[in-house]
Amino acid sequence: MSRLLWTWGGTFFGFRRGDRLFTHGVVEAGRFHGDEIYGSDGYYLGEIRNERRLITKLTKKSRRRSSFEPSRLIGIASYVGYVGYVMYVGYEDFPDPEAFA
Repeated sequence: MSRLLWTWGGTFFGFRRGDRLFTHGVVEAGRFHGDEIYGSDGYYLGEIRNERRLITKLTKKSRRRSSFEPSRLIGIASYVGYVGYVMYVGYEDFPDPEAFA
């Protein structure tokens, strides 16, 4: 089962399938380790908050896990964005899905 996800700023990002995060262009952007997401190079990308929003905690950006070769799936239609949330101190918005193209 997949869960649709948006960035903290309200941009539709894509979806989670198991422990994998895919963009709406269906490029594997990262892998979940609990609520944290790590990119194909193994570095921390961000985390999931409020069940469907992605955000990056600045003090965690140097964290690292094992790297992986990203996979691709068949594309899906992009959903409409939402109104963004007020940014927390010490955080920034999750990378745009186009950064993983």
